[in-house]
Amino acid sequence: MAAAETLTVRHVRRIALAAQGFADRPVHADIGRRHLARVIARTGLFQIDSVNVVTRAHTMPLFSRLGPYPVTLLDRAASRRPRALFEYWAHEASLLPVETQPLMRWRMARAADGRGIYGRLARFGRERRGFIEEVLAQVAARGPLTASSIEGHKSTSGWWKWSEAKHALEWLFWAGFVTTHSRRASFERLYDLPERVLPPAIIAAPTPAEKDAHRALIEISARALGVATASDLRDYFRLSPQDAYPRIEELVEAGTLVPVSVRGWQQKAYMHAQARLPRKVRARTLLAPFDPLIWERARTQRLFDFRYRIEIYTPADRRVHGYYVFPFLLGERIVARVDLKADRQAGVLRVQAAHSEPDAPPETAEELWQALAAMARWLGLARVEVCGGGDFSPALTSIQNQEKQE
Repeated sequence: MAAAETLTVRHVRRIALAAQGFADRPVHADIGRRHLARVIARTGLFQIDSVNVVTRAHTMPLFSRLGPYPVTLLDRAASRRPRALFEYWAHEASLLPVETQPLMRWRMARAADGRGIYGRLARFGRERRGFIEEVLAQVAARGPLTASSIEGHKSTSGWWKWSEAKHALEWLFWAGFVTTHSRRASFERLYDLPERVLPPAIIAAPTPAEKDAHRALIEISARALGVATASDLRDYFRLSPQDAYPRIEELVEAGTLVPVSVRGWQQKAYMHAQARLPRKVRARTLLAPFDPLIWERARTQRLFDFRYRIEIYTPADRRVHGYYVFPFLLGERIVARVDLKADRQAGVLRVQAAHSEPDAPPETAEELWQALAAMARWLGLARVEVCGGGDFSPALTSIQNQEKQE
């Protein structure tokens, strides 16, 4: 696409959707590793979240872009040889291509020095270095290990009730001395040495200078976003302003990023030089709350005029849209949102609330129902059941009742 001085929000939206893979041709063959590689090459990473009220968040971006894929595909890529993905702190805890690991070593080195790591864990690293080294020795001798398997240091429930062993392992994880080998069904991490987990070629790869790594990460962000503000670009990998902004200007000088203005945006924007503007995007999919298309809420509002907030930690009587809400992308717009729960024992995908957006097209209810049915099948659930409120629930209930009568 030729460089443009001014873009409309509609243009930017199409570019962003194409950058994230929503304008790709549908996959009609069996979905496998090459399709996974294509998607994560576009998104750069999948954010991990432990909430399993429907399905864990990192499993959804593939489904949203490819449709029903084998549920074991992602786990195999992240835990079996040849390993394609690894876990680290990128945009929060994330799954990333193994080729990105050298680009994250600067963050590991800073963590080992007590920088760039949250205060409580940094303090633990300073005060309990001897114990941390003992835990590392146990991993080296006995790994892969869970925190709960380290004798005398059983974990207690809750993020802020970690055992000493869990603190030690998480410090080692941040600092790059251990990595995730795999996860148990309970989602508990098994930790092991990187040289026993990552491909030898990745371990042997040279470590880039910090500035080079930051530049490479910003380029990944720019490819994934299409058009973005400086804040958008640094947020993707949680870079600081001082690490990100000089590198952005260097990428502009190199011609990798093209400065553009977007009508209605106050901030300067940057377009990746290879960004593509499709004539039209025909998406129909549900988006997990931590999908990279929408995880930055201010950008989501700028792109889609869609105000989206996570209400997991909001008291039930104060929630507006529900506990775990999936936006519904139809064409180039987000036209509805549904609060979902997978009742695995009953084999039902429950729609606990459904809300439409202003000017949602007439076909929204039918299209959303089809998307819900496809998601239920992928999750191994027998049916969709509308059981909650919201202005859009009656339309979905009507379709549900029609299907029962047929």
